[in-house]
Amino acid sequence: MTTPNELRLLPWSGPGDKPCYLSTDDPDGYMSRLADDIEAAQLGTARELLEEASEALDNEDTSHDEMRCLVRELTGALRDIFRVATSRGRRQPTSDPRESAY
Repeated sequence: MTTPNELRLLPWSGPGDKPCYLSTDDPDGYMSRLADDIEAAQLGTARELLEEASEALDNEDTSHDEMRCLVRELTGALRDIFRVATSRGRRQPTSDPRESAY
């Protein structure tokens, strides 16, 4: 049986906003590549929104409605990036801290 640490958390959710996982030994398989591509797109979107947010904060003419819309988009991007970080963190090889070289 596959343990949860062997499953890859995918960068999208399923029905009811439940997490989706991939069980594969092939990091170059179709689903792994698709997940990598979607993660890259999500990171790019977050980068663009961060730039947009910085500009909006510097612009005194930014309306309350524009800021509200931007916060909504940032919240979605942050949710996506958190999922990417969680997935990548689970896939990091674990090591014994006593084995680190000084």
